[in-house]
Amino acid sequence: MTTPSDHSRPFAYRFIVALLRPLMMLFTKRDWAGAENLPEGGYVAVTNHYSYLEPLVFGHFLVDNGHTPHYLGKIEVFRIPFVGAILRAAEQIPVHRESGLAVDAYRSALDAVRRGWCVAIYPEGSLTRDPGLWPMRGKTGAARVVLETGCPVMPITTWGAADILPTYGRRVHLLPRKTMVVRAGPPVDLDDLRELDINAEVLAVATARIMAALTSQLEEIRGEVAPVTRFDPRAHGITSTGKPKPLKEAS
Repeated sequence: MTTPSDHSRPFAYRFIVALLRPLMMLFTKRDWAGAENLPEGGYVAVTNHYSYLEPLVFGHFLVDNGHTPHYLGKIEVFRIPFVGAILRAAEQIPVHRESGLAVDAYRSALDAVRRGWCVAIYPEGSLTRDPGLWPMRGKTGAARVVLETGCPVMPITTWGAADILPTYGRRVHLLPRKTMVVRAGPPVDLDDLRELDINAEVLAVATARIMAALTSQLEEIRGEVAPVTRFDPRAHGITSTGKPKPLKEAS
């Protein structure tokens, strides 16, 4: 089983883990379950997105359970001096959102899965705009990678990160220590879709199932019921990426 300091990972990856893992161990408590569901070989791991801290919670769970997530992350982070260089050296995958260059990330994701890697994808594409922080409408990228490669898609739901760093917040609240809840469910059942042509309708069905799995797990964690209708930013007249603002203002 791969350990957090395993030398099979690139040096830059081990550097990130060595830098961040002690902080996560020191400042958070953990309520984790479902690691036995994580498969061997290449797969796509999907998760909900509600805080800029949440990717560290997600990654901490995977790394400590012997998996090495390779994130699809927005290109803006890769443009930060030094940070971007470290991320590229750690074999993370930049995404040019809302542009034709996004196809490069898609091809990189396909290649990574076929190499037996865990590819981490945020199907919402951005921090949720849902007022209750429930998963909002998903994008089809994760479903496309899964159906193209035939790999499993694993729903890994987290909760608690916003208690430390609120959505779009800047002030960090480390103390008292907060509990980071993570639940890894069984793979989303897409078997009936895998022999079909990959078109818009099939991708929409697969994406709906992925988002339903994440939402169902979050309902169990929170002990609440999610809204019947999934939040759609454009239906509410706000941007789907970046800090929310009215569409007319964005244009």
